[in-house]
Amino acid sequence: MDSHSNNCFEHTETTPGNTPVASGLAERLVNLTGQKNRLDTPIRGLSLHRWESPTEPTSYMLAPSICLIGQGRKRVFLGEEVYVYDADHFLITSVDLPVVSQIIEARPERPYVGLTMEMDLRVIAQLMVEYPSPDDKRSADRLGIAVGEVNERLQDAFSRLLDLLEHPEDIPALAPLIQQEIFYRLLQSDQGARLRQITSSGNHSYQVARSIDWLKENFSKPVKVETLARQAGMSVSSFHNHFRSMTAMSPLQFQKKIRLSEARRLMLADHLDASRAAFEVGYESPSQFSREYSRLFGLPPVRDIRRLVQSAAG
Repeated sequence: MDSHSNNCFEHTETTPGNTPVASGLAERLVNLTGQKNRLDTPIRGLSLHRWESPTEPTSYMLAPSICLIGQGRKRVFLGEEVYVYDADHFLITSVDLPVVSQIIEARPERPYVGLTMEMDLRVIAQLMVEYPSPDDKRSADRLGIAVGEVNERLQDAFSRLLDLLEHPEDIPALAPLIQQEIFYRLLQSDQGARLRQITSSGNHSYQVARSIDWLKENFSKPVKVETLARQAGMSVSSFHNHFRSMTAMSPLQFQKKIRLSEARRLMLADHLDASRAAFEVGYESPSQFSREYSRLFGLPPVRDIRRLVQSAAG
């Protein structure tokens, strides 16, 4: 899987991620996570992460989110694109995307710590109505993922959100307000135009986002690009081009990645064998499933699941 990095264009930054504000966030995240790799907090959509060593590439569906790092570095693959970010930069996704991620900088005395907060696109759309952009800039880059620069106001809002974890009785009243502030800050950031495209009904990005939602809910069903294009109100060629510009892959490639990731989850969490998992996610040919699974995850299904189980146990 790591072979992706040999021929991909890498979106990365060279600024070191050790600003005073970031260091404070890192210390807080270290204390909150303890020894857990993942902590799902009582705040809706907010999870914290800690790793003491670099990780193997991992495939999963990433919901519309903002990902922030306290210390360490992380690499995310989407199709042939690669994004590297650190404590000075956030990763933002504006649609559900099948990504591959890998922590590339972490050690026991200085663990990787970060957070992920899912975005509420309905709240963002309401903010757009209440506080329209004065220049209404449109992003030429329609891809549903990007790296942006963290500023002090955004850091401050996340610090106050983390403060609530020490006062859980305040979470119901204050967390939605602080999260709304974070969404507002993102709309005002260098990635604001990207969010505005996705949440503005009637444009192509919005229609493709709705098609992504449909594929996510119906990934096991046979699908024709012609049907998706008709539902989106576009020609097949226009829909295909807009879909690729947002996801870095074709609709069928997108569906395949969702299917394979779900099959992996079923084998790992529900202990299904490979043939049953393949059938559950829509494959009719076990051999085709095995070939495509090996191509995506680097190992045949049985060997891959055995490796994951051994890694979790050890």
